[in-house]
Amino acid sequence: MRGKLLPLAGLYLVQGLPYGLQSGLLPVLLRAGGLSLTRVGLTKVLYAPWLFKLVWAPLVGTRGSPRAWLTLSTAALGLVCGLLAALPPAEGGQAELPVTVAGLLLLLNLGAAVQDVALDTLAMQLLEPAELGPGNTVQVVAYKLGSVLAGGGLLALVPTLSWPQLFVLLAATYWLAAALAWSTPALQQLPSPQPSELPPHTLHLLQDLLTVSGTLWTAGFVLTYKLGEQGASSLFPLLLLDRGLSAPELGLWNSVGAMACSIAGSSLGGALLSGHRKLLPLLRSVLQFRLGGLACQSTLLFYLDTPWARLDPGTVLRGAVLLSLCLQHFLGGLVTTATFTLMMCCSQLAPSALQATHYSLLATLELLGKLLLGTLAGALADSLGLHFCFSLFLALSAIPILYLSLAPRALA
Repeated sequence: MRGKLLPLAGLYLVQGLPYGLQSGLLPVLLRAGGLSLTRVGLTKVLYAPWLFKLVWAPLVGTRGSPRAWLTLSTAALGLVCGLLAALPPAEGGQAELPVTVAGLLLLLNLGAAVQDVALDTLAMQLLEPAELGPGNTVQVVAYKLGSVLAGGGLLALVPTLSWPQLFVLLAATYWLAAALAWSTPALQQLPSPQPSELPPHTLHLLQDLLTVSGTLWTAGFVLTYKLGEQGASSLFPLLLLDRGLSAPELGLWNSVGAMACSIAGSSLGGALLSGHRKLLPLLRSVLQFRLGGLACQSTLLFYLDTPWARLDPGTVLRGAVLLSLCLQHFLGGLVTTATFTLMMCCSQLAPSALQATHYSLLATLELLGKLLLGTLAGALADSLGLHFCFSLFLALSAIPILYLSLAPRALA
């Protein structure tokens, strides 16, 4: 199994780099530069290519080798990073995101989204049912580690390395990963789809996907399970910045510290699944813990909104809010690993020629649910107030707990 998991870990790590760059680095720099919560939230439109994976997923799953798609898309990511190195933004202020940089980041997300489809296809072909728990742990942990390196790591390196040096480093990383994808023995042994296995390209493709057992329920779950968590995690760090935490300190806790807790949570989730814990009861338990953690975080935020609350160094309140930040990432990691295992279990029920497209459908809905509240949370806070927003996030976090009672037997 190690021969399968090690290359998957390396490839999922580089896949997380664009997310970390845009979620860990840009929001802190833009907010510190004076942008409103609404405008900071709108930078998430750069993730748009991830919502259109269904456009190319049938091609990746049925035309050519997934290994070739993976190699080419990873090499293309290196090329985009090379262009970013050659076109640094103008000096003098980081409050605005240059149009050329935004366009290249959009291309970076496009390449990463194609890479994601190819890599998930290979993972489903590689992993046996008993290996799904460890495999999805590797997927989630390596992806998050990549986002930490590109988020908190870049925040630490920005004063030392120039813009071109940073992106030359990223380009070299992607080209090494492309070589890994092409040369790994475990990936070379996977067969390409035969013409007789290819699904018909008709308007009934979506209907074929939705008729796979458990798909409709799983689609509803992945669309809603992160709504409250994502809204809170998008706003809470920026609100701490408004109340006196410095950008470097916040970058350390929100990128490195919190993501380390998220990785720990994902690893624990994989260990529990590997110990033959039943998936749905485990998912219900961690969702309940997450709801309790969000309730504590909301209480702290409401207290911070009072005139006598201070986040001075060494105070209990400062420690409590940072602990809350890390705890929610830990519980979020647990939930994510269990949910991605659920998604792959559901996709393996589909015919082999449809599995890549089926998983891409679920992953697109999962991302859509996260982007929806992550993008709108700032506008909701600016217009309706923090108390209403976090009360809404609590209600949304309770919905998936109730929804689990409707799970079909095929996924039990």
